[in-house]
Amino acid sequence: MDRNSPLPTKRLEPGTVLAQARDWQTDPVSVDSPALDVMTDLTQVKAATASPATTLRQAEQTMIYQGVRMLFVVSDMPSVEGLVTSNDLHGDAQMRLVQQRGVRYDELTVSDVMSGLSELDAIDFEVMKQATVGNLIATLRRYGRNHLLVVEGLQSGGRGRVRGIVSRAQIERQLGSPVAVTEVANSFAEVVKMLS
Repeated sequence: MDRNSPLPTKRLEPGTVLAQARDWQTDPVSVDSPALDVMTDLTQVKAATASPATTLRQAEQTMIYQGVRMLFVVSDMPSVEGLVTSNDLHGDAQMRLVQQRGVRYDELTVSDVMSGLSELDAIDFEVMKQATVGNLIATLRRYGRNHLLVVEGLQSGGRGRVRGIVSRAQIERQLGSPVAVTEVANSFAEVVKMLS
């Protein structure tokens, strides 16, 4: 075909549909399956993000619209400042903030409830390549988390690059059964956060 010639076209038939985005991984897994089978790979799926100044209501709408339960918090893309989950948006902690500050819920922002980088647990991508779904479940239980970050270059001592995310909900969907995780405080700051 000549590079300057127009491409052939065709008129669309009634009933033509739009392509629908699918979950990165939907194939069934077992506890012995490779861990990468349940990781959302951020080189394949765009990360859902929010600014620290985003209101909690706006963050919730973003989660609903994008079909996720967690947003990366970023001010200056692509630098990550933390995470905010659907659990962070509602509950006693938010009501206490409303009372302490004398503000309305609508005035609370993501920065008020997010988990900063120092509070997040991450797995090195090289370790992830050797792990199983069972290893991930044990890790989620050990740290009492619903999400784990997967970072490239974590072991080399650098800042690293967030390559993926593992979520308990995704594992449950692919495993076909619930995964019980009990929230655990891993530092004094987390104990204070849980009690406030």
